[in-house]
Amino acid sequence: MILVDNLHKSFKAKSGPVHAVRGVSFDARDGEITGLLGPNGAGKTTTLRMLYTLMAPDQGHVQVDGLDIQRDATAVRQRLGVLPDARGVYKRLTARENIAYFGRLHGLDEATIACRIDAMAGTLGMDFLDRRTEGFSQGQRTKTAIARALVHDPKNVILDEPTNGLDVMTTRGLRGFLKQLRDEGRCVIFSSHIMQEVAALCDRIVVIAHGEVKAIGTPDELRALTGEDDLENVFVRLAGLDMEDAA
Repeated sequence: MILVDNLHKSFKAKSGPVHAVRGVSFDARDGEITGLLGPNGAGKTTTLRMLYTLMAPDQGHVQVDGLDIQRDATAVRQRLGVLPDARGVYKRLTARENIAYFGRLHGLDEATIACRIDAMAGTLGMDFLDRRTEGFSQGQRTKTAIARALVHDPKNVILDEPTNGLDVMTTRGLRGFLKQLRDEGRCVIFSSHIMQEVAALCDRIVVIAHGEVKAIGTPDELRALTGEDDLENVFVRLAGLDMEDAA
């Protein structure tokens, strides 16, 4: 379980400080997919980077399974599997070697690494394990990055727009994989601005705009809150994008 309490983050700019995240609070529960939904520039990626310890918050706290991300950063990282916004893989290594390298960084023995690679390759449909990643398609890179992030079998999974650039069949397969993670009782945070993905995957949705949480609830609760049936219209209303269009 991941608990986020009053997160703030600002960045320096020539025109003055930019407040990317302003008091974001929510919880992501075990056995659920929590959707982090917002327009570009809303503060989603900055929030996620603080959750997985890449950035330190200016203010606020995050707990992962009861551990504070700043006091217990190393232990927190062991409990997290992260697909960041950057999908870089080591091009001179095969997919198998990329995944195994991260397994060793997590202190896994070779037998465990081999077992985990075989299991994830079967689930994700990775028939390219022993090819060098140079020249991989977007889908192949994403699958490799997901397997690499999950090789240590973490309880908590953070995915920043994982379906970006994927074809229809790869996206369908990834949806099934995320549902499997949820059914295994893991805590999954899924960031997206694609309504179809949110509707298909998320048990609860956190709507962020201008660095602030605008609403939290199940898809049906947010539909009831706005009086809108279409989730895209729900999002536009809650994020205040309809007022921006009117202006």
